[in-house]
Amino acid sequence: MRKSHPVRRVVLATAATVSGVVLMLSLKPSSDPASAQAGGTIPQQTAAAQESAQGGTGAAAGGAVTGDVVQTQYGPVQVRITVSGNKITKAEAVQAPKGGESDAKTALSIPKLTQDTLAKQTSQVDTVSGATYTSEGYQKALQSAIDKANEAASQAQPSAQPSQTAGGSAGAAAKTVTGAVSQTQYGPVQVRITVSGGKITNAEAVQAPKGGTSDQKTALSIPKLNQEAVAAGSADIDSVSGATYTSEGYKKSLQSALDQAGG
Repeated sequence: MRKSHPVRRVVLATAATVSGVVLMLSLKPSSDPASAQAGGTIPQQTAAAQESAQGGTGAAAGGAVTGDVVQTQYGPVQVRITVSGNKITKAEAVQAPKGGESDAKTALSIPKLTQDTLAKQTSQVDTVSGATYTSEGYQKALQSAIDKANEAASQAQPSAQPSQTAGGSAGAAAKTVTGAVSQTQYGPVQVRITVSGGKITNAEAVQAPKGGTSDQKTALSIPKLNQEAVAAGSADIDSVSGATYTSEGYKKSLQSALDQAGG
């Protein structure tokens, strides 16, 4: 019988050891995230990261928040708000009823509802006559967005008081004042302003001439006058061409509101 050579036995033993080490390494799970992704396993995101990516409550009190879709008799309504400094600074309907008569009702109601949102800072906005279903859907969708903004704010600042979140009080320095009614040749004009930090942050006409050609003049002038009031921070604003009486009445009522607010 042939005897095994000693050198051959050493070589075989070494080969077996190396094979065992290679096998152990191949069975050890990788802890490298990049390797996990390359192998098709993606690390799970945190709940906050997932919400932020989806545009949900991850939009904190300094950004945009979109409320839930509210179904109405004429179609869905969905509202997005932008919150800055614990105030609603922008509101828009990302979905609203459309098609047929709904187009006219949406065009009539949505601008008024969004303007009222900025003025009142709550979902308790006035229902627009002739667009009841759209108005009620807007109110519910707006409340949903406010709830999400408040939830995000409370998560970011657990010590914040409820009155400091969106939809509540805008803060001790902010107040809303309604000026005296100014009678014009075509009807009354009355202006409401919100003042915060010594500045006009929002202006709106709660009364304006209406009926006949006055509707067109009001639609032409009031948005411009509101914008000018916020930009100027005073009643020294330009009259809108073609709506002189409305402009003059607006400025008088605006000055009245400013006087009540302390200048």
